[in-house]
Amino acid sequence: MGRSRYKILNEDYPYFHTSTVAGWQPVFTRKESVQILFDSFTWLQQNTDFKLHAYVILENHLHFIASGSEHSKRIQQFKSFAYYKRKHKHKIESQYQFWQEGSHPEEMNNDFMLKQRLEYIHSNPVQRGYVDLPEHWRYSSARDYIGQASLLPIVLLH
Repeated sequence: MGRSRYKILNEDYPYFHTSTVAGWQPVFTRKESVQILFDSFTWLQQNTDFKLHAYVILENHLHFIASGSEHSKRIQQFKSFAYYKRKHKHKIESQYQFWQEGSHPEEMNNDFMLKQRLEYIHSNPVQRGYVDLPEHWRYSSARDYIGQASLLPIVLLH
């Protein structure tokens, strides 16, 4: 079966993404693993026009909203960089699929949809019972949206 990818139709809008580890394996339970994702996002922010607007990283998947030109290419670069860094950091010899197949980005073309997705991203750890307030989750941009700094720089959406 071929790869399932939805097209980015309009790069003028930010897009909501979900990336899931193959088999829902809990690989982002250690800060070293999460740092690989942070490094991937940081590389894109420093070397392209990629803008990260919101994120949450859970043990086996992440949600984020991003924008910029060549959006599909940037998401592929993010996933490839994260896989490569993890593979070499942990000296994994075999080839295996790290990310679950399929990418279904959602265009955030109106304020209602954008607000809904921001709420969904930031409330995810609360709904799972991990924390009482969204800003208490370490690997989230929720703090940025209440005027505090999170661990990864973002560009706020208004």
